[in-house]
Amino acid sequence: MMWAEPADHQLSIKDLPYTGVHSKKQTKEHMLITGEGAGIIFVIDDKSGNIHATKTLDREERAQYTLTAQAVDRNTNRPLEPPSEFIVKVQDINDNPPEFLYENYHANVPERSNVGTSVIQVTASDADDPTYGNSAKLVYSILEGQPYFSVEAQTGIIRTALPNMDREAKEEYHVVIQAKDMGGHMGGLSGTTKVTITLTDVNDNPPKFPQSVYQMSISEAAIPGEEAGRVKAKDPDIGENGLVAYNIIDGDGIEMFEITTDYETQEGVVKLKKHLDYETKKTYSLKVEAANVHIDPKFINNGPFKDTVTVKISVEDADEPPVFLAPSYIFEVEENASPGVSVGRVHAKDPDAKNSPIRYSIDRHTDLDRYFDISPEDGSIMAIKRLDREEIAWHNISVYAAEIHNRHHEAKVPVAIKVTDENDNAPKFTEAYETTVCEKRQSNEPLITITAEDKDDTANGPRFIFSLPPEIIHNPNFTLHDNRDNSASVIARRTSFSRQMQDVYFLPIVISDAGKPPLSSTNTLTIRVCGCDGDRISCNPEAYTLNAGLSTGALIAILACIVILLVIVVLFVTLKRQKKEPLIVFEEEDVRENIITYDDEGGGEEDTEAFDIATLQNPDGINGFIPRKDIKPEYQYMPRPGLRPAPNSVDVDDFINTRIQEADNDPTAPPYDSIQIYGYEGRGSVAGSLSSLESATTDSDLDYDYLHNWGPRFKKLADLYGSKDTVEDDS
Repeated sequence: MMWAEPADHQLSIKDLPYTGVHSKKQTKEHMLITGEGAGIIFVIDDKSGNIHATKTLDREERAQYTLTAQAVDRNTNRPLEPPSEFIVKVQDINDNPPEFLYENYHANVPERSNVGTSVIQVTASDADDPTYGNSAKLVYSILEGQPYFSVEAQTGIIRTALPNMDREAKEEYHVVIQAKDMGGHMGGLSGTTKVTITLTDVNDNPPKFPQSVYQMSISEAAIPGEEAGRVKAKDPDIGENGLVAYNIIDGDGIEMFEITTDYETQEGVVKLKKHLDYETKKTYSLKVEAANVHIDPKFINNGPFKDTVTVKISVEDADEPPVFLAPSYIFEVEENASPGVSVGRVHAKDPDAKNSPIRYSIDRHTDLDRYFDISPEDGSIMAIKRLDREEIAWHNISVYAAEIHNRHHEAKVPVAIKVTDENDNAPKFTEAYETTVCEKRQSNEPLITITAEDKDDTANGPRFIFSLPPEIIHNPNFTLHDNRDNSASVIARRTSFSRQMQDVYFLPIVISDAGKPPLSSTNTLTIRVCGCDGDRISCNPEAYTLNAGLSTGALIAILACIVILLVIVVLFVTLKRQKKEPLIVFEEEDVRENIITYDDEGGGEEDTEAFDIATLQNPDGINGFIPRKDIKPEYQYMPRPGLRPAPNSVDVDDFINTRIQEADNDPTAPPYDSIQIYGYEGRGSVAGSLSSLESATTDSDLDYDYLHNWGPRFKKLADLYGSKDTVEDDS
């Protein structure tokens, strides 16, 4: 217990519960304290002046408190002296154990590390005052992990304690480290942590084959790249230290086989490199080496990091397909050769010991037009059609060879057939040439340069020879110059031409090739005579004739004739329209009448065929359907069911109603605005004859003699209409 001192003194209180600090006073005045914790943690006895702590003090929470004490009058509370400041410092005791930063640590160290190799440093802390006593003085020690590891007492550094620790023997270690305060002496507090230490791998082990000989087998029918078997050397190392590469270093099969590394399974894969033949060699031997890819120089003195093994491979016999003597064939045949000409011969054999007979055939997918055929027995190929090099220069076909006794075993070989050229195409113009020549030529340059083409090969084509036919070689108009570069120039011999005399010239040109024998053709060059005025060229012969051959008076006369002709045509059409047509046509042919009234412009002559009145002249005829002629129906219209043919005694009124009903129900006919008027008198008319021949009126203007003469004709006309009221002959 300490006494309270004036402000310039410090009082220390041990962190014991309810310990009082006393301050002796000479007077009996009233004492008050203020400051940190006053009235809560610290209280003062106003009679004795003793300061008491009301609760346990913890230095780790607060190391010191600052208080102010003052004496006041008990009655008036007036200060009797200046205030005094006290600092209460909490003295430390060892009440906190050491604590590590982490509850668990993880560390790695390479296997086979030297003794004393640093692994990891662990650190602990103590909340007690490190400046007072040994409460915060820590000492580290290892509780678990001996004899493999040790720890430095003052620093907490963990180090290896045994040499040549092998990861393959034990990979992970669990170490417990303790930190104790009070310098590690008796009575100190302690804390622990766990450290997991893993040994990392180093390449300290070579690969090893588990056996000395591997046996494998493969069929002679296997193709290159096919797997024969696998070998595996074991390496206890991991990661890149355990990677193994395989190589064939010796053996009689080093040319026939190869080995690759499967890095996923760490196996060596033996594969076929060339085709095998059981009849030639039945077994092969290989010496295979397995070596680490990455080698640690520290362990290179431990010995070679590799191992070898013997691999024996047996070849199994197989029924092999035929084999062609050549991988491909190229033949030549002349074009236009007669069908049946020989092209060439392919040959295949059975590689098996039994040597089965072979049959040959052409793959028709490669010879769709069947230009060729092959002898099944000996493989001779022949052309069965005439070949045209200009149509197909190369024919690429495929030929099959199969064993007679096993059709499933077959071989295929490509055959290329070249069609050699024959001079069977004459040269011709590369295009339809046409040029012009001015009436008044201003230059002696060629009119045009022409070229030729030949479908034949170069040996039978160019160079081309251009010439004029012998019969016109000395013509006075044009000449030809062979440029000797497979082109020729056409030159005009005259300086002037006349379109009136001749406006077009056709110049024949003979072109010959260099074939043996040479072929030639005659091609025609069209040359038009044109009028040239600067850059303007006119090649119209009609315009030229009008301008050059006719005078102004002649042109006026021609125009006047044309005008007069037009006036005559107009007058003729007008008079024809004013001419009245007779009411009755007195031809002995079929009599028809069709009066059509339009309220707009109609369809012309087709409208006159809108209705056929031939049925009206014979009511006894069949009431069949007559299609419209003024339109083109979209589909055939059939008569509506229920409309029966008119009987012999049909009345014209019923007949017309029937026709109207058909027209109304006809979906193929548009509703034309027309009026159909039929001039017809039916049978048995109660009105009698409407003829005026029997009229008693003598004042009529009718010429009865005329009617008398025409009476029989009216009678015939009435008979045609089918009327019983005939016109009587007054004669």
